[in-house]
Parts: sequence; structure tokens; C-alpha cells
Amino acid sequence: MTRLPATDLDRLANELNRDGICVIRELIPRDKVERWKEAFDALVEERSRIPDGLAPRGKSRHYLTLPWVEPFADPEVVANETVLGVLDRVFAQEYVMVQLGADVAGPGAEAQEVHRDYRPLFRDDFVTPLYALAVNFPLVEVTEENGPFKMARGTHVLTREEGLRRIESGENPVESFLAQPGDVTIRTPLALHLGTPNVTDEPRPMVVLGYVMHWLHTANVELDVPRDFYESLPEETQRLLRCNVVEEVETARRETYVKFAY
Repeated sequence: MTRLPATDLDRLANELNRDGICVIRELIPRDKVERWKEAFDALVEERSRIPDGLAPRGKSRHYLTLPWVEPFADPEVVANETVLGVLDRVFAQEYVMVQLGADVAGPGAEAQEVHRDYRPLFRDDFVTPLYALAVNFPLVEVTEENGPFKMARGTHVLTREEGLRRIESGENPVESFLAQPGDVTIRTPLALHLGTPNVTDEPRPMVVLGYVMHWLHTANVELDVPRDFYESLPEETQRLLRCNVVEEVETARRETYVKFAY
């Protein structure tokens, strides 16, 4: 796995605070991404046969929680040294990982409305420090044709009304974030963004790992981690996970993370 010097971590943290997003190229090895993709395709097929196994995100678009099993149960990804180095510089207090899932824009997916994934912490006009972050990496190349994530930089510190006005005027334009397998994006869910149309014949899966301040209640997302795997982890990684320690992970589960746009 790629390791970055402290100066690069400082730069990425500054970009994240200023823009609401930063991108780390070629962080995850391609062969690891390929293993995730193979297992992911099989999981989607299984979940699609279960009522409510996939959460709708619009036409031909859905979300699913990934089970804590191989290859998804990977400390090199969920406790990645470089990612945590950025998070350490941005979060003001202790933080925990609360989410491991994926958004999929299937063939025929249409544009979403511009939205936020979280509400502001207090009032819309009260700017707060970053308290929740999403770490994303694609399982395929992300192009302009297969539904790239689009976001307006800097809108995480604006009211929704002002952010939408600046998007309309072009002051804070919505831009595409294209990516290769292995590229990682860290972003705040408070920035205004949207999913875009997939006009290809293949789905565009995007993994999402969620990290939040330790005091934030996250009712819609949860992690179930097998006891034997959890007990094999270093203590610092155990502390990173806000999870249910279970005897066995259920892969064929209903999806509970349905409400996502604000």
C-alpha cells in the first residue's frame, strides 16, 4: 500500500478542509481492487434476489452494505495508514468507522437531484468543523459516461440556499471526479453533490467507508464484525470500529440505509 510523507498528508488535509474533498491517486493496489470487484459482483447478484436487499437510490441506482467477510474484511483498507493520517489532521476529536457499503449506478441510471448526505450539525447557517467523512474508491474506472460523482467544492461551509445559488451562477461549479481503480477520494457528505447518468452497458460500483466523530449517532448504518476476526485485530483498530461483534456475519440481509438525501 502507498505511504505518503507528512507534507503530503498536510496538503490533503488542507484541501479537505478548504474544498470539502481531496483525492489520493493509486492508493489501493489494483489486484486488491480486482478481488473486491469479483466478490462484489457475486454479492449484488445474491442481494438482488432478496426483498429489500438493495436500497433504491433512483432509477437503476442502489446502495448495499458490504458484509465483514473476505475480501471486504481488510484492515489495510478500513484502517489504511494514509487515509487515517488525513483523518487525524481533520477530525478534532476521536473518530470511529461506522459504515462499509457501496453505491452502484447501473446502466440507465439518471441524474440525481443535488443533495447532501447529512444534515448540518446545528443550523444551516452555522458553520461547523468536519464531523463526518466518506472515503470512496471505485471498483471500475470512472469515466464521464458511466456515472461519475459530481460535487461543488466549498459548498460544505455554505447554507444550502447559498450553495445552490453559487452552483447556478458558476461561482462554485459542479465538477466530475473521474478515477481509476485504486484511487481514493475523501469527502465531506455536507458538500452539495449528485450522482450522474450511466450511459454505458456496465454498472459503476463505488465503495464507501464512513468515519464520524465518536459522539455522532448513526442509526441508519452499522457494522457486524465476526468475533474471531475482531479479536485478531490490534487494539487501536478495534477502537476504530463502532461495530456489533457477532458470532457469524449474515451476507443475505435487508438493507436499512434508505434515507440518504438532504
